[in-house]
Amino acid sequence: MAQPFHIDPIGVVRKKDGKVWVDIEPQYGAGLSGLDGFSHIVVLYWFDRNDTPQSRGILQVHPRKDTSNPLTGVFATHAPMRPNPIAMTICRLLSIEKNRLHLDTIDALDASPVIDIKCYIPENRMQTNVRVPQWVKNGMEQNG
Repeated sequence: MAQPFHIDPIGVVRKKDGKVWVDIEPQYGAGLSGLDGFSHIVVLYWFDRNDTPQSRGILQVHPRKDTSNPLTGVFATHAPMRPNPIAMTICRLLSIEKNRLHLDTIDALDASPVIDIKCYIPENRMQTNVRVPQWVKNGMEQNG
């Protein structure tokens, strides 16, 4: 059996008047050193509004809440319902002001707890011969 572990939020997502930022808790401020050299960051946050026993038990969804998409396992989607409701998104970092990271956009809701931030290094993410299901291709075509 897996050992229990604990995750503490390091900050919180904020959205107001068309602006988006992440406020980092003061005790983690030193961890931001050098981050201003990156144009993009990876933000990992908790889908806290979906963190219920019922949502954690949902293992199949229609991707993008579109019933024309096939019923698909949550590990093959970005659905917020999952056994551990962790989300990951790549954001453009506009600036850093003390412990505040100003972003262009984020797909998190206001007040979502941030559990980690990583610098985005593209060569670590670039893959060749990538295969995706048809429902993903359809969504990519619709989003241009």
